[in-house]
Parts: sequence; C-alpha cells; structure tokens
Amino acid sequence: MASGPLAAGTASANLDEMPALAIAITGASGFIGSAAVQHFERAGHKVVRLVRGGSRGAGTAAWDPATGELDRPGLGTVDAIIHLAGENVASKRWSAARKKAIADSRIPVTERLCRRLAALDPRPRVLVSASAVGIYGDRGDDLIDEASPPGTGFLAEVARAWEEATRPARDAGIRVVNLRIGVVLDPCGGALRLMLLPFRLGLGGRLGHGRQWFSWISREDLVRVIGFAVEHEPLAGPVLAVSPEPVTNSVFTKALGRALHRPTVLPVPATALRLVFGGMADEMLASYRCCPTRLLAAGFTFRHPQLASCLQRQLAAGLAGSGA
Repeated sequence: MASGPLAAGTASANLDEMPALAIAITGASGFIGSAAVQHFERAGHKVVRLVRGGSRGAGTAAWDPATGELDRPGLGTVDAIIHLAGENVASKRWSAARKKAIADSRIPVTERLCRRLAALDPRPRVLVSASAVGIYGDRGDDLIDEASPPGTGFLAEVARAWEEATRPARDAGIRVVNLRIGVVLDPCGGALRLMLLPFRLGLGGRLGHGRQWFSWISREDLVRVIGFAVEHEPLAGPVLAVSPEPVTNSVFTKALGRALHRPTVLPVPATALRLVFGGMADEMLASYRCCPTRLLAAGFTFRHPQLASCLQRQLAAGLAGSGA
C-alpha cells in the first residue's frame, strides 16, 4: 500500500492502473458502498470501512456520525475518503420526522466528518462525497448538466446543503468531488430490485403521465465513476454520475417490461402515488434530464450507456446467478 500522491494526468477509468491506495469508506455495508468495497479490494487497494458503534476487526475503524469522532489509529493514513452514508430516501413514507431524519443523516453528519478530515495530519488528498440529481428540482424537458443552477423542493434543498457541508474539507485543501448520483440500477438492490416483483407479475406501468425524465446509472458504472473521481485529479466540485442516455419514465417502463418479457399496461396515477407515498410522490414524478458533461469531457467511458442493453445484461446475469 502506498500513501503517496495519487496518479495525475490520466483519464483512465480502470482502477487496476492506479498505484495501491488506502481508501476509507462510510456507508460501506450499503447497496453502493458494499459494491465499492469489492471494487477497490479486487484492484489491490487497502480499504478501511468506517463503522458506527466501534471497530469490528481488521479493515474497520470506528466512526461516530453524531460527533464526527474518528478512530485515528484504526483509520491510519489514508489517501481518499468515500462518503456514502445517509438514510435511504425511498425506504419509508415521508413524514415530517422522516424528512428530518433524511436531512440530519446527510448535512450535519457530513460537516462533522469534513471538520475531522480537515484536522488530520496528514490529510487525505481527496474526498468523494455522495450527492444527488435531486439538487436540480423538477426541470421538465430542460437538459441539465453541472453548470445548471440548483432547483427547488425538499431534495434540492437537502442536496444543496449536503454539498455545502463539505466546505471544511475543501477549505483545508482536500480535493472534494460531489457526485450527483441518479437512480442506481442493479437487480441486487435499490429501486430496480423493488420494481422486479410487480413487473414480473405483469403489474408494472408508467408513473403518472410517464413523460418525466429519468436519469440513471448502473451500479457497476457508479463504482467505476467513484474510482475515476479518486484517480483523476482535475475533477473537483459537482460531477453528475448518470448515464449519458436519460430516458422518460414511459421509455424506462417499456424497456424493463421487454427485458422481463412482461406487459406494462397498468399506469400508476399520480393521485395514487401521493396517497401511498405522501410528499415523496412529487419527487418520484419529478423530471431530471441530466447529461454527465464533466465525466465525458474527462474521458470516462461507460460500460452501460444504454438502458435496454443494461437491463438485459443485468437481468440475464441475475438469472444465471440464481440458477434459474
């Protein structure tokens, strides 16, 4: 393991080409974090999982989100921090208490972590911190990229404050990349896993009118984007982590139905969504037509740029893995 400078001046998205690094990850047991851990470890990097409630053996270090306290000896000297921790936005119906929990798990937690990172000696050279396309608010058919201003709404306000909470790290000279992540697709978890059962039963359909735009990324590409952000020193600030091919909800619905060989004729009315999900329904119906301008300009190559082939490959792999 080397804790020296990160490789500079290259645009490779292949983590195997990087020198061995020490990388600490929050949210390492989650849907994205667990895949990131495997990705980095396969490439020969040392991974330290930042865990709540005390260290759990080799490869872990205690981290208290309520205070920002880090187990300094367990953490050691790290080259990069990947910050993915936060309450699942879509796991429960939104209430005032739920919205507060979503915000509190991101904004003050991130600020405390960044203040601790700023005080380290030596400091990590880069922080890759999760954010979300929700920062843009509902933008209809507008094509959005990193230069577009933030929008309005609950998720937009949370994401804007979430990114601002990384300022202590940035002010301390740490290169900060705020990954504005779209809907992450993989049959093992996240939104796609929740959709599979109703779609397989022939109960899938578009949400509302279906014309709202849907910015997505495969989980495999997302962990590669994270690695690219660690390695590629020119990247800093907001970076959209989405496929270069956004689709409408109607197109997504049809593509998933075709991949599963099931009909998709039962639309879900907006009123029904609001009845079941409360305020979250407005975010589910919001339109995000995003282009990953900065990634493309930096030379990142997507393995899954097109939705139909991505779904077909993922679902075929899932069936093979299950023995079906």
